[in-house]
Amino acid sequence: MKSTMTGFILAVLSLLACVPARAAEETRSFIALAYHNIEDSSPDQRFVGVTTERLVEQLSWLQMNGYHMVSIDDLLAARDGGAPLPDKAVLLVFDDGYASFYTRVFPILKAFGFPAVLALVGDWLEGGTTPVDLSADESALAGRDDGTVQFGDLTVDRSLFLTWDQIRKVQASGLVEIASHTYGGHRGAIANPQGNSEPAVTTLRFDPQSGTYESSAAERARLEADSTRMVQRIEQETGTAPRVMVWPYGERNDLAISIAAATGMPITLTLQDGLATVDSLSAVPRHLINPDPPLKQFVAELRTYADKAPVRVVQVDLDYVYDPDPVQQERNVGLLVERIYQMQISTVFLQAFADPTGSGLARELYFPNRVLPMRADLFNRVAWQLRTRAHVEVFAWMPVLAFDLGTDVAGVLAWNPQDGSAKHEPGAYLRASPFDPEARRRIAMIYEDLARQAPIAGLLFHDDAVLSDFEDASAPALAAYARAGFPATIEAIRADPEILRRWTRFKTDALIAFTHELASRVRHYRSPLLTARNIYARPVLGADAETWFAQNYDSFLAAYDYTAIMAMPALENVETGQADAWLRRLVAAVATRPQGLERTIFELQAVDWREATAGRDGDIPTQNLEQQMRLLLRLGALNFGYYPDDFTTDHPDEELLHRSFSLQSYPYLP
Repeated sequence: MKSTMTGFILAVLSLLACVPARAAEETRSFIALAYHNIEDSSPDQRFVGVTTERLVEQLSWLQMNGYHMVSIDDLLAARDGGAPLPDKAVLLVFDDGYASFYTRVFPILKAFGFPAVLALVGDWLEGGTTPVDLSADESALAGRDDGTVQFGDLTVDRSLFLTWDQIRKVQASGLVEIASHTYGGHRGAIANPQGNSEPAVTTLRFDPQSGTYESSAAERARLEADSTRMVQRIEQETGTAPRVMVWPYGERNDLAISIAAATGMPITLTLQDGLATVDSLSAVPRHLINPDPPLKQFVAELRTYADKAPVRVVQVDLDYVYDPDPVQQERNVGLLVERIYQMQISTVFLQAFADPTGSGLARELYFPNRVLPMRADLFNRVAWQLRTRAHVEVFAWMPVLAFDLGTDVAGVLAWNPQDGSAKHEPGAYLRASPFDPEARRRIAMIYEDLARQAPIAGLLFHDDAVLSDFEDASAPALAAYARAGFPATIEAIRADPEILRRWTRFKTDALIAFTHELASRVRHYRSPLLTARNIYARPVLGADAETWFAQNYDSFLAAYDYTAIMAMPALENVETGQADAWLRRLVAAVATRPQGLERTIFELQAVDWREATAGRDGDIPTQNLEQQMRLLLRLGALNFGYYPDDFTTDHPDEELLHRSFSLQSYPYLP
């Protein structure tokens, strides 16, 4: 039986050797692979198990196909101008500190001569079922080992994990780099009043007894204590302090990365797919090997794991989920999550601000913050449920300027050519001026508080970030124009076409710069972070429209990961019979730009707000929406979605929409 299996493996390896390898970017790039427990048979996926046989198959295939295993020293040398990395460099990493690393993995590494990184969790090595108090001294930890370890919700035998003696032996080989996987941070923490448990490293802890969240100072102290404790333990036991931090669940943020660096670990490893580079070792992407993939699947994943998948997005009003009755609100959460799960899509743009009247002005928010009232502590709950149960990426959908910040901050004003006055333009969003330092400070605080509370993958900047060709005429705006060398009045600016053009671009760039500042605040607590920004269709179809909106499609493509075009014919007053032709023009304009189709999301509309405002049924038939999606697919659009979604009435009809909208059906997910 063994000889038959060996022959089969060799035959498969021979066939797969003919597959061309993914090209690395020069010799500064590498692939990092994340393994966990290795078992001889029936690998337990609670421990992300891979069989010994398949590990050998995979390492053999890598060796036979010209891949070269590299060490942390190799990465640092290449980064610092020493020997470049070999072609097709691979970093092997084994997480969690399982005993199988010593009994199964280590002999295999020695046989191949391959280096690897071994990431250890201090609390699991020390034993004990009670979470460690990181403020305690060493003597307080004595006697904690009762022969078991608390592993998530499981209590497992201590023998599942390495001993320090085994760790010292593998380190002495020169093949194994010992890394921190935190001391007590590989667990969940209560993250909201509803009791969700979220990754401890990036979660602001909620105390059910007091009903409060930990402070920023307490969060920092907790992370610093954990990082310091693990560095000390590794150095005490092995004689060498770790240089590498491997983040539990791959979750990290700029705060955690800075603390790891300050405690001697400037290299940190994530679980984000992608090609790694020695020029960015502070957050190295890794590909998770799971669950025990056969060789064919392993090779296929190796070829495609860095590819960007198409986006299918639903933009969701949290106002529909909120209910003053907490029981009904939980029912609403369940209905929404189940609906999104059934759709089998990739992304949800989730409203983080309250706008129950549809005014477009955020007077309340759905997360604790220092600036505006909180309608309900709901955003974290829904975002986490969508992420973990519906398996989608959640973007926080947020205004940029349309916050009710009171009368002590400047609002966006429009110059009136009839009387020279400056006032709010009727029909436009009420917005804080992006040129008022106090308005910017408060909005930045809102975004920072969102980031501390919310497990998000990205931001969607709302369509309120616009300035017309008569805006902004507030005093802070006029002062900003003067500093930039423009005339003192809007009238004088508009009188010269060339000055008008430069003024328009100045405003476009100013709004982009402000969104970048807000994203930077969020990235401190949530990274990686994708960004998307809504744009009206007219600036895409004609460059002259930038004057009316201070939006430029080419600038958006360069500034954000995705540009979300409001591809809404009825919103643009396009007649029903002309909608398809209008969409064709829109897709054609996008396709002329480099990476236009790859970085653009077409957002269709599920409601005709003109009809709804007139008191008639504004729901656009699902058949119409589905036909538009099919048209987008035929035209080569990769990313699309719709707004709004009403899970309470099943509009659009999920079952009918599924055949054109779901990534499961059409046609990208395996």
